[in-house]
Amino acid sequence: MNCVSCPSLTQFPLNLSSRLKLLSGRFMGAKRTKRVAELSTKGGRKQANRELIWGDHGFLRLKFSNLHQISDEMWRSNQPSPRQIGDHARIRGVKSIINLRGASPKGYYLLEKEACDKYGINLIDFQLFSRELPPKEKIHEARSLFQSITYPALMHCKSGSDRAGMMSLLYKLLREEVDFEVASEQLSFKYLHIKYGKTGVLDAFVETFRRESAETSVSFMDWVENEYNPIEIKEKFLKEFRSRFNLSEILARE
Repeated sequence: MNCVSCPSLTQFPLNLSSRLKLLSGRFMGAKRTKRVAELSTKGGRKQANRELIWGDHGFLRLKFSNLHQISDEMWRSNQPSPRQIGDHARIRGVKSIINLRGASPKGYYLLEKEACDKYGINLIDFQLFSRELPPKEKIHEARSLFQSITYPALMHCKSGSDRAGMMSLLYKLLREEVDFEVASEQLSFKYLHIKYGKTGVLDAFVETFRRESAETSVSFMDWVENEYNPIEIKEKFLKEFRSRFNLSEILARE
């Protein structure tokens, strides 16, 4: 059968898989850009809920919120649903939520923002990353944030493990001024933080300060201001991480 609108496979210097993908795109059309969910419409609200439950793996958090009270005024958790936000307001009196994922056009964020508005909670977008160290400016901003928000408060990321762990560590140090060893417990398996993957860069932060403060007795904020080098710490961590990974591959083959 002749199809004058279809290009011949032989016209493209590609392997068979690539040619089939190209033809599939030609027949099916370009992938449509997903619209931002409009919560004011029935369809938009359904889209936002799908993005929360399925796209953001919210179904895994229906019965497990990784919720922990870390002081009289602060809680930490994974991404809360609108219902859970209502519970935080009603049961715990939460007045501020620190969203460590940052603002987003996705449904999980739109529904969180709507719920915070509904329950009179101040939503603060304060983005951190689970595989990146915060620049020193971000640590200063965190200290200012802890002094300015209305409590009780809750901080969260997606899983409540890594970014929430780092921010909880900073809260303990900068707001409560506890001992560093006590604060570092916020980055532990108790909260499902795993240091053996790339999120272990956060543990490299802990270990670097622990080692350097033992040598010089420098305070945490003096260390941040004068000695902290996040790029250098990450580069060293990744070098050691790759070495461990390559060794594991060799041992597995043997």
